[in-house]
Amino acid sequence: MNKRGSRRKLVGLVVSNAMDKTVVVRVERLVQDPRYKKYVRRYSKYMAHDEGNACEIGDRVQIIEHRPMSKHKRWMVQETLSKTAQV
Repeated sequence: MNKRGSRRKLVGLVVSNAMDKTVVVRVERLVQDPRYKKYVRRYSKYMAHDEGNACEIGDRVQIIEHRPMSKHKRWMVQETLSKTAQV
């Protein structure tokens, strides 16, 4: 393990890129209902730092935990896994 420890990584979809150098990423997870044992989709939204303003809405990205950059921004875009189709 490196000196900084292991930082969490999440994969999600970009839902907003209206801000400068910031994107909003929606991460989906499956949670089992305790009573009916059915899996339900739950979503969390994270603000992530995008240095080059390279992400577009619909892109699938991997984000990594980072030091706090602002009041809500604690994640950084590590890589773009797939780009959205341009129309």
